[in-house]
Amino acid sequence: MADKKVSAFMKPMIISAELAEVVGKGPMPRSEVVKALWVYIKKNNLQDPKNKRNINADAALKKVFGGKSVVNMFEMTKLVSKHLS
Repeated sequence: MADKKVSAFMKPMIISAELAEVVGKGPMPRSEVVKALWVYIKKNNLQDPKNKRNINADAALKKVFGGKSVVNMFEMTKLVSKHLS
């Protein structure tokens, strides 16, 4: 039986120091990083109450978001990718 290839989404990724402050130390798959990010966002009440698609960054997330204080969900995914290798 042939080995199943691990999908790119499930492949453990190396996490930058900035991102590790938020989601914990890696390596972990991208899907787990995103899950951990949402846990952090909800726990710290960082979702904009008026527009749930926007995330209001705290000091730790600002480092991940390249200094931006507000990003939308789609932009967040792109910015987080820069912290994965």
